[in-house]
Amino acid sequence: MLRIDAPAKINLALHITGQRADGYHLIDSLVVFAGLGDRISVELADKDGFHLDGPEAAALSSETASSNLVVRARDGLRDAARRSGIELPPVGIHLDKRLPVASGIGGGSADAAATIKALCRLWDYHPGPEVLARLALGLGADVPMCLDGKPLVARGIGEALTPVDLGFGLDLVIVNPRVGVSTPSVFSALEHRNNAPLPSPEGLDNKDRFVEWLRTTRNDLQPPAQRMFPAIGDCLSALQHAGARLARMSGSGASCFGVFDSAEAAHAAAAGLQQQKPGWFIAATRTTR
Repeated sequence: MLRIDAPAKINLALHITGQRADGYHLIDSLVVFAGLGDRISVELADKDGFHLDGPEAAALSSETASSNLVVRARDGLRDAARRSGIELPPVGIHLDKRLPVASGIGGGSADAAATIKALCRLWDYHPGPEVLARLALGLGADVPMCLDGKPLVARGIGEALTPVDLGFGLDLVIVNPRVGVSTPSVFSALEHRNNAPLPSPEGLDNKDRFVEWLRTTRNDLQPPAQRMFPAIGDCLSALQHAGARLARMSGSGASCFGVFDSAEAAHAAAAGLQQQKPGWFIAATRTTR
């Protein structure tokens, strides 16, 4: 059995810079990935199978297996191989769901990306980067960046990726008030779609300078999401009161993150918040480089 982590995606900044004629929004987003995440396991089997469990699995209990991004990633990769005359054997896939669903930290997208990487290794099937990029984008705008899995700036509709050499990890606390957010609804509530682009990142080798630069950036989806779901504001306030240097929503919400000075400070803040808000999802984590 082959196991691969599916790390949470954190949008440190998310600027909406326009909208295409087909309705897709254009973004500039600085993205990092965390030690926190789901886990995908794959193995050869007599027939295809998909098993779901984990602390956050109940939220997906009403979803059909065929609609899960993990299964769609498997089928898309197999179809790509068939077009090249390659028939790939059946596999069993297990998803250990640890991240909240519909929470703005890329759970489903990260799961799909991890499935693609795991099956390429298991099947010893290695299509070119163009095939993988096309498959990933077809599964969702966040899947290409999750397939990359390292600090980056995503532009276009999420497919144009530029690596960012971030010289340190960030100690974060992730908070979700157990509110499922519809990404299309938040985008529809945007008042302005042609906003200023993301400025060039600064302080990539100096954490203090980087955090100060990060304060000059935005998540343009945060105001409409907060209007629709006031609990997001509660999360931001809780993180600020817990000592976060910066608190912001990730993606389209409702998950928010707080940047802390150290791992010790993040874990202490998470422990305090868990006592105050036992019904929320709360976790301390560190971003990967």
